[in-house]
Amino acid sequence: MPLPRLVATCLLLLAFAACASPEKNFLKQTAQTRAIRVMAVGDSITAGADFFTCYRPALAGKLARAGYRVEFVGTQTSPGTLGPLAHEGYGGKHTEYLAKTVPAHFRAHPADVVLLHSGHNHFIEEKPIPGIVAATESLIRDFRAVNPQVVVLLAQVIPAGKLPKYSYLPELNRELAKLAARLDQPTQPVILVDQASGFDWRIDTVDDKVHPNAQGAEKMATVWFTALEKILPKPAR
Repeated sequence: MPLPRLVATCLLLLAFAACASPEKNFLKQTAQTRAIRVMAVGDSITAGADFFTCYRPALAGKLARAGYRVEFVGTQTSPGTLGPLAHEGYGGKHTEYLAKTVPAHFRAHPADVVLLHSGHNHFIEEKPIPGIVAATESLIRDFRAVNPQVVVLLAQVIPAGKLPKYSYLPELNRELAKLAARLDQPTQPVILVDQASGFDWRIDTVDDKVHPNAQGAEKMATVWFTALEKILPKPAR
């Protein structure tokens, strides 16, 4: 191969490598100076309560045992096995509420990675899907305004057995997948995380058929952990 063409090819390959995973490059640079900040955003499934658990303590444990330097941020706190865990989970609230409330908290506690799981707390009769999708897009837009390099992990939400109230969730998850595909950018990733497929409300929820039991919370934590492993810098050994 002629030298000029060889040089051009090498430069092209280097440029491709630099752009292939921009979120990894950004997070790797961040991890050199401080812990990666993670904000968990959602409703009671994110917040937890006294009669059911949530994924956050299990996820924090998995990340710590794997050696990742991660700091959970937010204005809300709840106990965890490794100490209090900050978050932006609000029991009984829907995505539209989050879109009005969380951005100000994100400005006060900016994160590098957002775990967004929201879509419950509506009724099928409301025909809520367009409003949920619009509020989700608004949240992501506001996150990006504060941190243009934020990585958003957008969940397809867990199913519920409380029917017909939550019979809109399967269609919502299809629309969230479309939203993620539309908003995803090389330097502003929106990565779809399928929390729905492996979650069975018959065995993974408490008696209300909505909120995760210990097994369900563990399943959710595993799915989040698998998604985070793909974007977080490998921990030093």
